[in-house]
Amino acid sequence: MPELRSGARRSKRLDDLQPPQQPNNQAENLTVPAQNKTRRRAGGGRGRGGNAAGVAKGASPTTRPTGAGRGRGVRLIDLDPEPCQIEPAAVGAAELGYNRLEVVADKDIAMEGASAEKVIGVEEEGSTTPVPERVQVGSSPVYKVERKLGKGGFGQVYVGRRVSGGSDRTGPDAIEVALKFEHRNSKGCNYGPPYEWQVYNTLNGCYGIPWVHYKGRQGDFYILVMDILGPSLWDVWNSLGQSMSPNMAACIAVEAISILEKLHIKGFVHGDVKPENFLLGQPGSADEKKLYLIDLGLASRWKDASSGQHVDYDQRPDVFRGTIRYASVHAHLGRTGSRRDDLESLAYTLIFLIKGRLPWQGYQGDNKSFLVCKKKMGTSPELMCCFCPTPFKQFLEAVTNMKFDEEPDYSKLISFFESWTGWAKTRKIIYKLGRG
Repeated sequence: MPELRSGARRSKRLDDLQPPQQPNNQAENLTVPAQNKTRRRAGGGRGRGGNAAGVAKGASPTTRPTGAGRGRGVRLIDLDPEPCQIEPAAVGAAELGYNRLEVVADKDIAMEGASAEKVIGVEEEGSTTPVPERVQVGSSPVYKVERKLGKGGFGQVYVGRRVSGGSDRTGPDAIEVALKFEHRNSKGCNYGPPYEWQVYNTLNGCYGIPWVHYKGRQGDFYILVMDILGPSLWDVWNSLGQSMSPNMAACIAVEAISILEKLHIKGFVHGDVKPENFLLGQPGSADEKKLYLIDLGLASRWKDASSGQHVDYDQRPDVFRGTIRYASVHAHLGRTGSRRDDLESLAYTLIFLIKGRLPWQGYQGDNKSFLVCKKKMGTSPELMCCFCPTPFKQFLEAVTNMKFDEEPDYSKLISFFESWTGWAKTRKIIYKLGRG
């Protein structure tokens, strides 16, 4: 495993930034992107349907393998905002929350309690077309569609109650499930089922990734049948007075790094790591204190599925994918996503949970992405992590100095936080969520 380097890129002045060496003699341009006059783009986001795996109408349910690594029978509700893309850097918009909370956060409101600045397009047909009253896809049970859990530019999530039978709280036999609807005319479904389906086909059973029990098309909608999960880390942060203790954040860090490690081993990067995309298990269930990572619509391969080699480096400054508040600098600059980007976004997530605010919050206007990127590049780890324990600064320095194709030393990254957790040996997250 490569040794993580010390010294932080962000401690340099913006004018002195030099492109780091890249594989295959490809240089990363560290110049702050030009301030484009941006416009909202309809349905920007998951429109990678050309690569989507074909899923026939009435697809059969996914089967759960046994002994899937450290996956503990993941329970899922797609609690978070739909994936987003800016071309070029359109800034906006609405956030989607799926654990009985709908968040709209185009602006940083007074207490910074809003969900992050997620870029999203104008409202599409799928968000206005009524969903069916009953759902059955493939060999799934029949579900009655009940209350809405959330909506966004790309999909809607409802509670589905089994019409007959069912005895469990989670799993394929659950009485209540989460039903995620995406309209066939939405941007992400131009070429068939949403790209997210393909990712779930590969990652179902991966540690910390929620299970999808059934999927298929009914009428005008592509539908995922998933478990209902509990609150997101953003909700927990809100419930704790918009601040988490360093000990709690350290526990989250250990488990989140473990989840990302398993995801990366499968050859994917998540592409949208943030508090809203980490969920706890369903309250009152055996999994209520487990952590899950959801929303795979922006996931991409860092490793070629055929050759097993790292994907090539590329840069498209006019394209941004992710959530502005937590995105890596590389994402702002339009660089091909790799493992370092997930970890950098995790660093910002952890610092936000402790401090309740990041230095670049509050920017508005068409050039918001440019201003946020410039601020990220100009803020040193020392300033970023003031009032945070040393491990958080060490983690930020380590991940922001990684090369494009560098393999993270996950064990070393976890070791930064182990002295701050009470469960270092088990590497299992158990925290009290403010219950005493």
